[in-house]
Amino acid sequence: MGDVNASLQPVLLEAAEDGVLTLTLNRPDRMNAFNGALHEALAAAVKRAATDDACRVVLLTGAGRGFSAGQDLADRAVAPGGERPDLGASIETRYNPLIRALRALPKPVVCAVNGAAAGAGANVALACDIVVAAKSAKFLQAFARIGLVPDSGGTWVLPRLVGEARARALMMLADPIGAEEAEAWGMIYRAVDDDQLMGVAREIAMRLAAGPTHAYGLMKRAFLAASSNSLDAQLDLERDLQREAGAADEYIEGVRAFLEKRPADFRGKRREP
Repeated sequence: MGDVNASLQPVLLEAAEDGVLTLTLNRPDRMNAFNGALHEALAAAVKRAATDDACRVVLLTGAGRGFSAGQDLADRAVAPGGERPDLGASIETRYNPLIRALRALPKPVVCAVNGAAAGAGANVALACDIVVAAKSAKFLQAFARIGLVPDSGGTWVLPRLVGEARARALMMLADPIGAEEAEAWGMIYRAVDDDQLMGVAREIAMRLAAGPTHAYGLMKRAFLAASSNSLDAQLDLERDLQREAGAADEYIEGVRAFLEKRPADFRGKRREP
């Protein structure tokens, strides 16, 4: 009975074992395409991750043979002469909050791309902090194929990852790019053999879970601000964030561990001593 119930859940949550909260997009019959239920479940899961002290890292992946096909177009079909959908409303209420939540989450997010990541599915993956993909996986900015503009942060993040020339071509031509080429272009962190994907992704997540969670959150704030800050503004932000990091227990533990020539134990150490 439990398996039946699990199969009906649009996002599967595995308990934060060793600090890693695993979220699995779970609409494999639709290539994990986004509909209202999946949006709501994923938003709730990310919100939970932000407030769950047992969660130090999020590991995001997809069920079945793909990561996500993007928007479920069955929800967007328009009958001849029918009312045109307001896609901007969907972006405003669903996709934009999700991308902002992933970027602002004060904990690392590792994405294990287990197959095709298309449209918004590709850009949700690229919104994560560290992306590992199976070598069989492909990334596709599919929007032009249906007469749309890339969304979910794609026009912001992709040029920063691969350069404007490649980003324009990927978006306008809507050609898929394989995981190994995506790694070579700097779009993702690593491409690994398919049977090693979850093992590698979990190893990375567990390393992060053992690390300084509070400092990682401060890093994410710095990364996010860097794209719009001047050098002077970024230097000031680094000063402020370093002041906050230096007042936290993680720093005290890190220095003590260094001087005592032992591994640092960052778990449970975040606030001022």
